[in-house]
Amino acid sequence: MRKFALIGHPLGHSLSPQIHERLFKLDGFSDSYELLDIPSANLAESFQLLRKFEGLNITIPHKIEIIPMCDELDKTAKRYGAINCIKNQGGKIIGYNTDVLGFVKSIDQLGTTLKSDVLLLGCGGAGRMIALETLYQEGNLTIAVRKDDLKVAYDLVEYARDVIPTAKAKVVLIDEIKGKFNLLVNSTPVGMYPKSDNMPVSIDVIKNVNFVFDLVYNPTPTKLVKTALANGARAKGGMAMLVLQAVAAHEIWDNSTYNNTDINSLISEMEQSV
Repeated sequence: MRKFALIGHPLGHSLSPQIHERLFKLDGFSDSYELLDIPSANLAESFQLLRKFEGLNITIPHKIEIIPMCDELDKTAKRYGAINCIKNQGGKIIGYNTDVLGFVKSIDQLGTTLKSDVLLLGCGGAGRMIALETLYQEGNLTIAVRKDDLKVAYDLVEYARDVIPTAKAKVVLIDEIKGKFNLLVNSTPVGMYPKSDNMPVSIDVIKNVNFVFDLVYNPTPTKLVKTALANGARAKGGMAMLVLQAVAAHEIWDNSTYNNTDINSLISEMEQSV
């Protein structure tokens, strides 16, 4: 039996085992999938042990710091500077970014485009990918962060301008957001269970956006999504992105293919389980 796992910290309750085990079952496999809660301070020493796994998924806070531990990076990992999937190919550890596929498909399902005025909350591993993809698609990006994250945000904008000469991006503090936006994307964990009553921005900000995409998927819907819908915006949570990035991981690990009916059914089932 092959071994796969999700690594991150803190993990808490995760739907990843259910999603990946279902995808393995659709492939006719009975591989194991486990959760490994590894603090950042222990990641380097743990990574040698992780080489016994055939594949890994990576979540907060390891998506960037795990990069130097890989033997090779796929073009997606190089392009976005963050990794959420690893394949062990005969002992060679290869890093990939499958978040981008799940994100782009989710924005399409929402009915809007990144080539617009986009407000991004947070700029961590997934946020970094979202920022860069928005700029690659010629969006006008505003990154809103806490004071502690200002340097990370400014460094990201500087990097983006180096690799994307046409990049239009600026940084603001999250409590000083002003103006109207087509799309708000929340890449922070604010609003995640069990602190489900929290929102990353005020209702005044939400009233000035047309579309909201919240990467948080537990609860479904989040308070941010419910508030956006109540104020006339189109909004959705991150469950589809979670499932679709998992599907992309199986395409990498096993060259798997799935039909849309099975995947849509899996997304609905996961939404009902939280």
